[in-house]
Order: sequence, then structure tokens, then C-alpha cells
Amino acid sequence: MQQRKYLVLLFFSVILLFQTSNGHNITRLLAKHPSLSTFNHYLTLTHLAPEINRRTTITVLALDNSAMSSLLAKKPSIYTLKNILYLHVLLDYFGARKLHQITNGTALAATMFQATGVAPGVAGFVNITDFKGGKVGFGAEDNGGSLDSFFVKSVEEIPYNISVIQISKALPSAVAEAPTPGPSELNITRIMSAHGCKVFADTLLANPEAMGTYEDNVNGGLTVFCPLDDPFKAFLPKYKNLTAARKASFLEFFGIPVYQSLSMLKSNNGIMNTLATDGASKFDFTVQNEGEEVTLKTKVNTVKITGTLIDEEPVAIYTIDKVLMPKELFKAAPTPAPAPAPEEAADAPKGSKSKSKSKSKSKAAPTPESDSPADSPDSDPADLTADDNAAVSFRGGRFAAVGLSFLLVFLLL
Repeated sequence: MQQRKYLVLLFFSVILLFQTSNGHNITRLLAKHPSLSTFNHYLTLTHLAPEINRRTTITVLALDNSAMSSLLAKKPSIYTLKNILYLHVLLDYFGARKLHQITNGTALAATMFQATGVAPGVAGFVNITDFKGGKVGFGAEDNGGSLDSFFVKSVEEIPYNISVIQISKALPSAVAEAPTPGPSELNITRIMSAHGCKVFADTLLANPEAMGTYEDNVNGGLTVFCPLDDPFKAFLPKYKNLTAARKASFLEFFGIPVYQSLSMLKSNNGIMNTLATDGASKFDFTVQNEGEEVTLKTKVNTVKITGTLIDEEPVAIYTIDKVLMPKELFKAAPTPAPAPAPEEAADAPKGSKSKSKSKSKSKAAPTPESDSPADSPDSDPADLTADDNAAVSFRGGRFAAVGLSFLLVFLLL
């Protein structure tokens, strides 16, 4: 009987552990604090709240309604405001106790603004300094070292998942506060050129038909997978052998007409239509992930996402380590003949694939007679390392907790 009691306590502890690891919802956490309602509202309006919810080990520097009024009085655009709020989300955990136990009294914390890739140098970092007397100051690193915003109180803490602390005023930052263009004004080729995809960007700019398709989709949602310079440069001879129509379709193949964050790509594995998709001309690829690694696959080859150039709804641009080749234009990789199965073996169940719903543009499909499919490149460069934070799925924890509950009931019978 005593042993059964210990088992009951053990299982209750495990269930509690699963229940407390089910993530966080910043909107719900802030909803309990009316003095932070304006800050909460703009986290939702800028679509920053879902991004916060997808991350772990994070600290939100919340502003009360008065501090938000002072910030909004400058009348920043919604895109500039998002950059400012990005600067108020630290990619590390700082609870009230840790703030007063900083090694050497000062720390430099990266922010979500720095993670966007649009903050040059140290502009996306925040300095945190513990002064004598328990006072803790905060300042954007590009603000001349000024620490003029101070810790007010701890709002919510879920160690070591999320900490919400209130600071006295918004962090001044010339870079974050700079006017930010809306989606239609966003220069996607300039972003690609500045971050290792110049050859692809130049090729896209030289093709008015494909470039126009990208520009038409920026406002409604656009995700681009741009090959890095070395693999695309090696691929150019193959590209030049294509007809004009096929060149346009090939370039459009690297964009999808919807916004997809990296965590969305991980949770939406399956077939993706592209800007080149047009009726019978499928021009699609399959998204797959294994842990942190996300791959794009056709019947010709498979490539890996290696980095994020920009991820600001409605536009996301990622780098890929090789040139992804559509089966409509290039020869499929040879499939090895399967080994003969024993006569008595039962047929294996077949998996099913589901297509992701997305917009497709209307244009004339390239004629297959225009030229023969080109061969795949002889060799591909080595894979590069992916560098993005992953979203965390908590469904497994819930199912495990339910299973443990049933086991507990069985033991008590």
C-alpha cells in the first residue's frame, strides 16, 4: 500500500511537469494586467505576439500605457513600430533575480530585432546593467551607451521559458525608429544581394517577367528561397540553355505566393505550389523537416534551408544551399530498382500527400517542345548549417500526460 502511494505521487509529479511545459501565450499573460493593455494590443496588431509564442527562453520588456502613449505620439508606421517592439524582446531569460545577479554587473542581450537581419552591427542588442542600490538600467547598444530606461517590476515569470518584466520607458534606437518601408516598397533583390544571393538576385532582375511576378505578390504574401552565390553561379550554364519562357518559370519556381515563417514550414510539411504553378504545369516541391533542418525536395534533387534573410510578415526570404530543380525542366534522378519482395509478404500501406492551398498566378505554360530537359549539375556544394530558432511543439506533452492519467487510474483500482 505504501509503495502504491509513492507511485501515485510520482505520477502526479510527472503529469504536473508536462502541464507546466505547455508553452506560453504572451497575449493571455498580459491580459491579466490592464496597465499593459496598449502594449498587448500592439503586439497583436504587429503580428509580433505569435512570434513570441513560438520561441522559448525569452524576455519581454513590457511598457505600460503611459510609456506606450509617449512612443505612439511620434506616429511611427506600423512597420517601424514592429521594429521598435522587436527591440523589446530579448532572446534570453532574465527574471527579477537574474537581473540582480548579472556577472560583472552588466550583460549584452540579443533581441528579436537583431534576429531579423535588418539591424546592422550591434544595433539589435540591449545593454543591461545592475547599478548599486538594486537599480537595473536598460539601453539599446546603438544609443551611445545611454541607459535611461529602468526595471520597474516583474510581471510574469515561467522559468526558464518566458519572463515579462516592465521597464520605465521605450528604448531609444535610431536604427529601430528609422522609417520602415511597407511591403510594396520592400526591395527584395537588394536584401538578397546583400546577404549572399547576389547572383540569383541579378538573374531575377534581368528577367522582367519573373521579377514582375515577385513584385505582384509582395503585398499579399511572398516567401522566397534564394540559392547562395556559389551554387547558383555554377548552375548558370544550365540556366542559359533554357528558353525564355522556361527561364521565367524556373526563376518563379523559387517563390511561393504566401507568407511562411520557418516554424510554419516545419509544421506544414507537404507539397507547396509556387509562383510558377499554372494548371497542368505543377512546378511544386515538397517541404520536409527533421528536427531543426528543413529541406525542399523535387524528384530531381533536395536542398536545405541554411538561413533567414528577412522574416517580417508578409515577406520571408531564406537561403538554400543548392539550386532546387523542378522536374518539369530537368531530368529526374534515377530511382534504384526495388529488391524483389517475398511472395508471402503483405503489401505495405501507402502514405498520402496533401497539397498546401496557395494562390497561383495565371500565365501561359512553357511548351515542352521548346527545348529538351537539361541535365542536373554534375556536383553540388556541401551543405551549409541552418541558423534559425525553432518553434516548439507541445502536443506530445499533452498526450503523454493523458496517457499517464489513465495509468494512474489503473493503479488505483
